[in-house]
Amino acid sequence: MEHDLIRALLLHAGDNPDREGLRDTPARVLRAYGEWFSGYALDPASLFKTFEDGAAGCDEMVMVANLPVYSFCEHHIAPFWGLAHVAYIPDGKILGLSKFSRLVEIYARRLQVQERLTNQIAECLADNLKPRGLGVVLECRHTCMESRGVRVRGCITVTSSLRGALKADASTRSEFFSLVRSVSAGRSGI
Repeated sequence: MEHDLIRALLLHAGDNPDREGLRDTPARVLRAYGEWFSGYALDPASLFKTFEDGAAGCDEMVMVANLPVYSFCEHHIAPFWGLAHVAYIPDGKILGLSKFSRLVEIYARRLQVQERLTNQIAECLADNLKPRGLGVVLECRHTCMESRGVRVRGCITVTSSLRGALKADASTRSEFFSLVRSVSAGRSGI
């Protein structure tokens, strides 16, 4: 049945799903969608094996920057992509650095809007890591805006979500955004 839906989409686009180049497309599309939307089957909370060893005296900001983001806009099922920057101030425990990338990927591999994606990452970290403060910034380009409608190419949408000390304390918030600016300035673009 799923193959028939993809065939119907190809017909709707004006092409012939029986021509050689498209014969295997329904199966390829289904496999790709299985990978692109695999985040629904994963539990983000399962990532949170934290460590107290190594956290002693760690009361400064920890930031993991330039984490790749690949997702799909829920309004058009069109790709958007960019980078995530995640920082937190530990409160007696730390999280393995690779878990930040995995957390971003789990939520990105669902139909999304960038605003929700940013908040989901922050909420999951707040609920499971319980840091003294945290911040998440996403910088993304949206195909739905670049290739259709207004067709504005190269436009970057920036969203942020702050919790605890990064939201309440102006100097800590300023430090976080300064770090984001410094890693963003070191890149040639998304």
